[in-house]
Amino acid sequence: MSPSPLPPSPSPSPLPVLELAPVVPVVVVEDVSDAVPLARALVAGGLPAIEVTLRTPVALDAIRAIADAVPDAVVGAGTVISPAQVADSVAAGARFLVSPGWTDALLDAMKGSGVPFLPGVSTTSEVVALLERGVTDMKFFPAEAAGGTAYLKSLGGPLPQARFCPTGGIGPTVAPEYLALPNVLCVGGSWMLPADAVAAGDWARVEKLAREAAGLVP
Repeated sequence: MSPSPLPPSPSPSPLPVLELAPVVPVVVVEDVSDAVPLARALVAGGLPAIEVTLRTPVALDAIRAIADAVPDAVVGAGTVISPAQVADSVAAGARFLVSPGWTDALLDAMKGSGVPFLPGVSTTSEVVALLERGVTDMKFFPAEAAGGTAYLKSLGGPLPQARFCPTGGIGPTVAPEYLALPNVLCVGGSWMLPADAVAAGDWARVEKLAREAAGLVP
């Protein structure tokens, strides 16, 4: 008789990161000199978990700068889509990883990274596949386009063990509706980082908006 399959190996849980605040800022850094003051403003406003997306050439440098200069920030890498980016992000100082979707190769790399991670899902089959692999905490993306709160509420019945950080199209008006769902741990968004404020270096405005986001309740 063949031996029973081994259970999935445990993965680093992103839960402690996701419990730091109700909102994870999703940051696109165009100028690396903005990274540190931007992170300080977010932390001062009560949003210490910061996702820097790998969408610009300076993203890894921005992660490195924040990790070095803002010890109260828990900086992570977003838009991680390859095993190479997993390795580069962790080497730069990322303390968690976020992907918009996942493949077996990417999931294996994230599991082996030693840091918490959130693989992205937008369908029930993807959620079930991750649960099979021992992953319970996921990014729901693109949240509004993929069905929003109604979709997540529907998933809660058959798949109560799955928990989500919805990201994509979420602003301060709709965020409390997501946060009221029992299977939502936090939300991701960038509304506290208006482009004109970042361009002007108006970090006081960023801090104010971050404080308002940190105070969001269902």
